[in-house]
Amino acid sequence: MSTRYKIRQNLISIGDDFWIENAEGKKVFKVDGKVLRIRKTLVFEDAQGKKLAQIQERLLTIRDTMVIDDADGKEIASIKKALISPLRDRWMVKVKNGEDLDVQGSILDHEYSIKQGRNKVAEVSKKWFSFTDTYGVEIGSGQNDILILAVAVAIDIMAHPDKKKEKKKKDNKEK
Repeated sequence: MSTRYKIRQNLISIGDDFWIENAEGKKVFKVDGKVLRIRKTLVFEDAQGKKLAQIQERLLTIRDTMVIDDADGKEIASIKKALISPLRDRWMVKVKNGEDLDVQGSILDHEYSIKQGRNKVAEVSKKWFSFTDTYGVEIGSGQNDILILAVAVAIDIMAHPDKKKEKKKKDNKEK
């Protein structure tokens, strides 16, 4: 049995807090955007505020890289865009002490799959929601939901680097 989560993409930017909801609309994970740090940092918490993981931008790398740490600050995965991806967007997730993940599809359109080897472990899609600013993450049973959600959020941030600027422009126009 898979689990589906809902993420509002216009909320995902460094410095902002947002909630990831389950399929029933219940807030299950809070993502706290830390703005006072040199590196981009997002902290995943449960509904009670307990830290579960964090995503941090890795500075001084050739390609954009984000690292996912567990609650104790130990790296559990790193995410990089593949150098060559002629037909589709492709990202690589190196998982410490586990099988690596391969992310392929249309990242900008939020229509992609996350695979472990040949097995699809999650799917990201906008087609499940009528709201254009919302996408879903469906995760297969037995997977680390926090890791998969962190991968989806990190890829969203890395694939849409101008999102923060767009949000600021929109906020300024509304004032």
